[in-house]
Amino acid sequence: MVTDHIKTSSELKGLVPADMKSALPTGLDDSSQKKLDKLRDTKPEDFATQYDPMQVSAHKDAVSLFERYAKGGEDPKLKDWAGKTLPALQHHLEMAQALDKNRK
Repeated sequence: MVTDHIKTSSELKGLVPADMKSALPTGLDDSSQKKLDKLRDTKPEDFATQYDPMQVSAHKDAVSLFERYAKGGEDPKLKDWAGKTLPALQHHLEMAQALDKNRK
């Protein structure tokens, strides 16, 4: 999953026009940073209880975003990329759901 995320991040950055690269975020948004901080403060024995549902939620959001853009996005290259990337995201969602289900 990490390898796929690195690959898709790199691909997405490559689709951004040179004059827009400065607009790319350089860090996490506040909500994501709070989640990361919460995980850092979690006891090892409770980590999966926190991490697994976060991954399910994040991947559901990503799948929804990519589905919508693949169907109705304005930029043809980005629309094509979203459609090609969607199956991997759907697989990641299935993996996250399996982790969460197996923990319960």
